[in-house]
Amino acid sequence: MSRTGAIGVTRTARVMLTVERVLLAPAMVCSLIHGLFPAARDTLWLGILDIFWPLSMLGMFVIGIKVAVAGRWRGLARVWPLVAESWAIVSIPAMGILGASIGGVVAATHLLVGYATLGLIIAFRPELVRGED
Repeated sequence: MSRTGAIGVTRTARVMLTVERVLLAPAMVCSLIHGLFPAARDTLWLGILDIFWPLSMLGMFVIGIKVAVAGRWRGLARVWPLVAESWAIVSIPAMGILGASIGGVVAATHLLVGYATLGLIIAFRPELVRGED
């Protein structure tokens, strides 16, 4: 998204992507620690790191809106980031309504389908995401 100017080329757009990276880094560290060190799962500090997942996903939802509005990506590449990055909007209510087990399946399926499809769109149709020179 940075290289193609997906959300625009303004300073604000660059800052938005930087903020998203800052939010996503501790979220990924949390997942790594959660997976590798099960004994740490109930610790306060890991719980604090876990807060970065929904925050980063909400930030990504805003970026998905920005991709669609900016219009620098075309076709499915323009709209699919909004679908892929709607994880928090879909999964958090699903967990609340359907419970942790079914909500977890919804969340995992949403991540897999959303981002795998976005990756396939970009891989097979790179002309849709090429930045304007």
